[in-house]
Amino acid sequence: MSEMRNSILTASGICKYFPGATALNHVDFNLGRGEIHALLGENGAGKSTLVKCLTGAYRRDGGSIELDGEAIDPRDTHAAQKLGIGTVYQEVNLLPNLSVAENLYLGRQPRRFGLIDNRRMNADAAKLLASYGIDIDVKSELARYSVAIQQVVAIARAVDVSGKVLILDEPTASLDAQEVAMLFRIMRDLKARGLGIIFITHFLGQVYEIADRVTVLRNGCLVGSEPTATLDRHALISMMLGRDLEAAESTQAREGRKKNAVRYRFSGVGRRGHVQPFDLSVRYGEVVGMAGLLGSGRTETAETLFGIRPSDSGSIELDGKPARIAAPRDAIAHGFGFCPEDRKTDGIVGDLSIRENIALALQARRGWWRPISIGEQVELADRYIKALDIRTTDRDKPIRQLSGGNQQKVILARWLATNPQFLILDEPTRGIDVGAHAEIIKLIEDLCDQGLSLLVISSELEELLAYSSRIIVMRDRRQVAELTGEAMTTGNIVNAIAAQPQEGSPA
Repeated sequence: MSEMRNSILTASGICKYFPGATALNHVDFNLGRGEIHALLGENGAGKSTLVKCLTGAYRRDGGSIELDGEAIDPRDTHAAQKLGIGTVYQEVNLLPNLSVAENLYLGRQPRRFGLIDNRRMNADAAKLLASYGIDIDVKSELARYSVAIQQVVAIARAVDVSGKVLILDEPTASLDAQEVAMLFRIMRDLKARGLGIIFITHFLGQVYEIADRVTVLRNGCLVGSEPTATLDRHALISMMLGRDLEAAESTQAREGRKKNAVRYRFSGVGRRGHVQPFDLSVRYGEVVGMAGLLGSGRTETAETLFGIRPSDSGSIELDGKPARIAAPRDAIAHGFGFCPEDRKTDGIVGDLSIRENIALALQARRGWWRPISIGEQVELADRYIKALDIRTTDRDKPIRQLSGGNQQKVILARWLATNPQFLILDEPTRGIDVGAHAEIIKLIEDLCDQGLSLLVISSELEELLAYSSRIIVMRDRRQVAELTGEAMTTGNIVNAIAAQPQEGSPA
C-alpha cells in the first residue's frame, strides 16, 4: 500500500500487438517518486515498446497508465511532455546548429514586446544549467560541446518541460568514465528533487551503482521487479536470459591453445604518429586479448594490422613466410577479417539489406568483376542467419532496422563468409544486450575451437580474462605489458594501465 502511495507512474496490464507478433503481453510497471528504476532485457524484450506506450509514441492495445494517481492517455510524445513525462535518448534529439540556450527553450522562448528576449533566455539558460553544476557559454552552438554536455542539456530541457518522470534510454553508451560520473551525479540530484527516473542500459555494473530497483522484461512479458540491493548479479542475468550463463572457459583450456603453432608474427610493426612499433605473435586457435583506456592505441593497432593505417616499420610473417599488408585488400587476401569498434559508421551499410551486407567482404575479395549471384547471396545469408541466430523476419530487410546485437552478428557473418584465418574484433560486445553479449562470447570460443586465430579488443576486463590466452596491455599508443597464465588478473591489467611511464619513454 505504501508503494502505491509513493508511486508517481503506474502502468497496469500494458499490451501492444503488431502483425504476427505480441510486443507486450499484460506488462505491469511501477515507478516511485524519487526513484531510479532500471528497465532491463535483451533486445526485443519489449523495453522500447513499453517506453513508447508510456510516452504516446505508440497507442497501447490494452492496459492503463496513471501519473500521480490520475489516469492518463497521451496521444503523442508532446502530450506526454505536457503531462510531465520527458525522454532523453542515446542519440540526443536536439539541434546542434542552434545555441545551447536556444535548444533549452526551443518553442517556448521568453518574449518581450512580441520578440524573443535573447538576454533573458541566455540568463535563464545559464541559471538552469548552473543548477546541474554545468558552467558553459550558453550562447555557443550546441555542436561545440561533448556528447555528455549535450545530454545534460537534453535532460535539463526535458525536466524543465516535464518535471515528473524522466526516461533515459542508453544515456551512457557513448560516455567515458568521468562523463558517466557526471551524469550519475545529476541523476542523484534529480532523484533528490523527487523525480522518478527510468534508466535503460546494457551496463549491469552501472545498474548496481545507480539504480534503486530493477524491472526485467523478456519476450514482451514481465519477468520480475526487485530492489537492486537484494538482487544477485547472476540471478539478474538469469532473469534476462531465461537460462544460466555457461561457465567461463577454464584456465587449462586457455593454456592448451598456447601449444599450437604460430600462424602470424608481427615484428616491430608500427606507424609513426599512430602507434609505437610492437611485436605480436598469434597462434592457431588462440585469442589474444587487448586492453587499455580510450586513446591508448588499441584501435590504431588493429587498423595498422589490417592495413587501414599501413605500417611504416617492421616485418610480417604468415606461417613463416614474409608478407606485406599495405591496404585492407592485402589483409583480406591473407585471410584477415576486421569488425570495427563503431559498427554504425565503419561496419554496416545501413540502407543495404542483411543479405547484401553479409556478401560485401566476400565480393571485395573476389573482385567486383566477378559478382556474387543473388542465389549465392541468399544461400550465404540464410546459412549465417541460422548459424548465428540473427533475429530477423526477412533477409532483405535493411540492416539499420536490426538491433545492435544483431547488426554485430551480421558483421561477423560477413567475415565468416570469407573463411578467414585471423579475425580482429574491436569492442565486439559494446552497446548490445546481455543475451547477444553472451552469444558472441560463446561464438568467439567456438571459432577458436575450429582453429581460427583472433585478436579481441575490449574494455570489459572480466570478458577478456574469460576467453583470452594472453592479454596485451596498451598505454600511450604503445604496448606496455603482456600477461599470461596466473598473471592474467584484473588487478594486473589495471596496474599496467595506471603505471607511470619510465623516464625517457614517450608520455
